Amino acid sequence: MREDLIEAGVDSSIIFLDYPGFRTFDSIIRLKEVFNQNAATIISQQFHNERAIYIASKECIKAIAFNAKDVRESKGLRTEFLEKLARVKVLIDYLFNKKPKYLGAKVIIP
Repeated sequence: MREDLIEAGVDSSIIFLDYPGFRTFDSIIRLKEVFNQNAATIISQQFHNERAIYIASKECIKAIAFNAKDVRESKGLRTEFLEKLARVKVLIDYLFNKKPKYLGAKVIIP
């Protein structure tokens, strides 16, 4: 994604990667807690954006999303099944007040 953004003309100095963000849940919470951001633009497939926007709203983060091209039909059923599990997991995470696996040090974004 980083290389595609740079190729599209985005300045590499304003791209910040979230290496410890192993799950969408972790990345959205890290957006606020580590990167000190309260707004985001999310670019992914629609099914993923819907979950990311839900998590952002729960965390009081203003987020918008742009839908990328969907996965190929051959992988669509598997992806759809895994997304259903991921959505249930998010609800369980909030029910049990789960925290990200790794927060880490604060990252200053100018």
